[in-house]
Amino acid sequence: MMVGNKIAGNKSEKGDGQDGSWNPEHRLPDTVMFSKRFPSGNVLVGGKIRASLCLFFLPGLWLVGVCVGGDGVEKKYPNVVLILADDLGYGDVKCYNAESKVETPHLDQLAREGLRMTDAHSPCTVCTPTRYSLMTGQFAFRVPRGGTVFTGAGGPSLISPDRLTLPEMLLQRGYTTACIGKWHIGMTFFDSEGKAIHQGGLDAVKRIDYQRAIQGGPLDHGFEKFFGTACCPTTDWLYAYIEGDRINHPPTQILDRGPLPDHPYANDNRPGVVADNFDLEEVDVRFLDESQTFIREHVAENPDQPFFLYHCTQAVHLPSFPGRKFKGKTDAGPHGDFIFELDWVVGELMQTLEDEGIADETLVIFTSDNGPEVSSVYHMREDHQHDGARPWRGVKRDNWEGGHRVPFLVRWPGEIPAGTESSALTCLTDVLATLAEIVDFDLPDSSAEDGQSMLPVWRGEQVQGRSYVIHQGFGGTRYLAIRRGDWKLLAHQGSGGNRYAGHRLLEKYRLPDQDPNLPAQLYDLRSDSGETKNLYREKTAKAKELEQLLRRSMEEGRSVPRREVPSP
Repeated sequence: MMVGNKIAGNKSEKGDGQDGSWNPEHRLPDTVMFSKRFPSGNVLVGGKIRASLCLFFLPGLWLVGVCVGGDGVEKKYPNVVLILADDLGYGDVKCYNAESKVETPHLDQLAREGLRMTDAHSPCTVCTPTRYSLMTGQFAFRVPRGGTVFTGAGGPSLISPDRLTLPEMLLQRGYTTACIGKWHIGMTFFDSEGKAIHQGGLDAVKRIDYQRAIQGGPLDHGFEKFFGTACCPTTDWLYAYIEGDRINHPPTQILDRGPLPDHPYANDNRPGVVADNFDLEEVDVRFLDESQTFIREHVAENPDQPFFLYHCTQAVHLPSFPGRKFKGKTDAGPHGDFIFELDWVVGELMQTLEDEGIADETLVIFTSDNGPEVSSVYHMREDHQHDGARPWRGVKRDNWEGGHRVPFLVRWPGEIPAGTESSALTCLTDVLATLAEIVDFDLPDSSAEDGQSMLPVWRGEQVQGRSYVIHQGFGGTRYLAIRRGDWKLLAHQGSGGNRYAGHRLLEKYRLPDQDPNLPAQLYDLRSDSGETKNLYREKTAKAKELEQLLRRSMEEGRSVPRREVPSP
């Protein structure tokens, strides 16, 4: 039984709801020592130098001071908590899908207290490219290996050393930065001879020398603290926690799947190596403990300094292993329980902000890295009449809307009106540019080439979002799509990620191809939101217009106008 968010039988209820108190029964985390390093390159590049109550490092120089605006008035920047869910579909959240079979009271509350965006998109339909794009404001298909999805000891980092990242920018504005959870943008492990390992698979992770520091992870891209995993926490060969740039509790044995749950949502769990402190069914609770500890310690030790917390969940990526106290708490099976746990995690993070007295000083963003997984969508539809992709066509990996249209919620009391909704077109690449405007950082022209500030939209001052957005399917430039206004062009045949014909789960949802000789697909989302009628032959002028726009964006290396601030 939990006080505050009670779990009893198969029902979830808020409790008395009067004082908002919580009494979670999960264990307290052990103290974690994080490595700390400052980013090399990009220090104070493009930004207006402002002192703060933290320390900046430049070669041979420390700067200390207070945040002061150009008008001489002290300005306090908000704390920022960015929560990135994994494989959570648009239809998995109640405030986006009234027919959802899973209650999501905390996400719904986040929507009531802030902004719900209905036309938000992940930069790619799979995880690694999306996470790269979120951190850099640049579409991943523009960089080498930008269609890669890392597993095991895969790497090196997709982010080049000279690329400005979201945490680096905020670090330069005086923020303390922390990444908790799944990284999955690549890092470099080394073997006993000091040779880099850049491979997935069991043999590769067996070669790791755990005495050697890991390179290219969060600490090398602007985060001062990191606790998490290299890739998908319960999927990708290496089942161990990274603390800073090391694995302090190395794997000791091959994972035994025997004791783990066995159900239709328990697949995608590779027989890798596992550490003795890595409980595959409690990963999200562990990530939550670490984030709560970071918040509490920061408020206690540095109450006047803003922080940036990037919290990346395991939920709801397969295998669906909800924590033990969440099993059977919904009527929608293990995956429904997993969605329920994700919602609970959000509620616990929000309650921690309340308990520390900083909820009103914190900007909270919640979103997902792509649409819902094939097998979870299929079985949830069949077994529980729940559609994680509703109302869109497609799932994870597809360039149809279900693959990349995602929930996007923003709460910032006093700045973003409560209970608002926006249909403005936006992408996760816009987060960096939006936060740059919030913290008065002038982005150089060579950064965030695919990011546009959404702050006027968030505040309700502007209706229009991006003029267009590019979608990346499961691959690099082979599977691209472009959307402007109501028109969307898939510059390829098929879904852009999944094979529907003959697939044991997807064949049921395959639509007949009206003209298999057409090289691309054109849809009018205003009249055909389900992307069922290909107008490529009928609307040739519109198709050519979008093809030219896509080609120009690829040639210019950007999808937003050039900035006045010169590159270094």
